[in-house]
Amino acid sequence: MPKAIFIDTTRCTACRGCQVACKEWKNFPAVPTKQRGTHQNPPDLTHYNFKLVRFSEHLEGDVVQWYFFPDQCRHCLEPPCKEASTVDGAIIRDDATGAVIYTEKSSKEDLETVRSACPYNIPRQDPVTKRLVKCDMCIDRVRANLLPMCVKSCAMGAMNFGNREDMLKLAGERLEAVKKEFPKASLLNQDDVSVIYLVADLPAKYHEFAVAGVSGSMTRKQMLARIFAPVRKIGQQVRG
Repeated sequence: MPKAIFIDTTRCTACRGCQVACKEWKNFPAVPTKQRGTHQNPPDLTHYNFKLVRFSEHLEGDVVQWYFFPDQCRHCLEPPCKEASTVDGAIIRDDATGAVIYTEKSSKEDLETVRSACPYNIPRQDPVTKRLVKCDMCIDRVRANLLPMCVKSCAMGAMNFGNREDMLKLAGERLEAVKKEFPKASLLNQDDVSVIYLVADLPAKYHEFAVAGVSGSMTRKQMLARIFAPVRKIGQQVRG
């Protein structure tokens, strides 16, 4: 049965336990950082950071509001990155879990082609192996009946994992409760992804790529048009 992660940002304290746990499980080295006027480090996802807690600060009147967003691959039900792939078997969707996996064959993919297809700006590339990389939903742990490491490490209960149907139900119940205090609360792209976020305010306040598309969801037709537009332009130039 397809799995899903439900992330309730209203319970996130930005402890970054999930970010660190992800790196430790995958045995990734530390990434050099520096103070840039924000607590968010590193500045963005990298080939050694599949999970990144984003910090966003807003001044609302005389009050500073903090928004925390544990960013990662959304494991789309119909992955646009897979649609954009030009290498057979480089990007697959695991039938049992729904996890979107980048295999070793992805080293032959063009990063910009795949990355531009992703409405969440997730794919990165290992500069040494050239393999495209991102969160794999801890597929090794899930297959062993263990929780993804980010979920396992979340002390605040902001992250939940289970069958997608159960996570959608939990997300709906939690949204109903949160809306009593935060009427702008919403679930992000819950019909299209397997990593479902609950936010208490407008998605743009959390992260530029928090939600897919201008209206909240990019259709399959729009995704394909975005992917293949450069190809059509090249073809037009050749014919001209």
